[in-house]
Amino acid sequence: MKIAVVNGPNLNLLGVREPEIYGHDTLAHIEVKIRKAIRESEVELQFHQSNSEGEIIDLLHSLRYDWEADSIVINPGSYSHYSYAIRDAISAIEIPVVEVHISNTQAREEFRHHSVTAGACVGKIEGLGWVGYVLAILYLSS
Repeated sequence: MKIAVVNGPNLNLLGVREPEIYGHDTLAHIEVKIRKAIRESEVELQFHQSNSEGEIIDLLHSLRYDWEADSIVINPGSYSHYSYAIRDAISAIEIPVVEVHISNTQAREEFRHHSVTAGACVGKIEGLGWVGYVLAILYLSS
């Protein structure tokens, strides 16, 4: 089974950006933790990060039609609050996608309380740190 993990804007700054919210792990360290957590599964993982909305859309298309991903875990970052283009791309690829957020968006600023992208996903996990990615992968691979 092929599962892609797509991280959106500013997640390349994990470990230095607001560690009181996102923790001290870098994105690379989180990827290592995820691989270790699922090492005994039959899942083939690919990790991606982009700060560009258009690149994320192109990536979703490519992962589905070129790499032939079975499913995707996406952390769209702040794009989740307003990117109908990413929502439409998630709908267009017609494979299961789970939205993940490291922090609990409901406990943060009001504008973070609504996700336009989550409605195109089969589920949403938030507030569980890097473990949320693992839970999404376990769900998608079950």
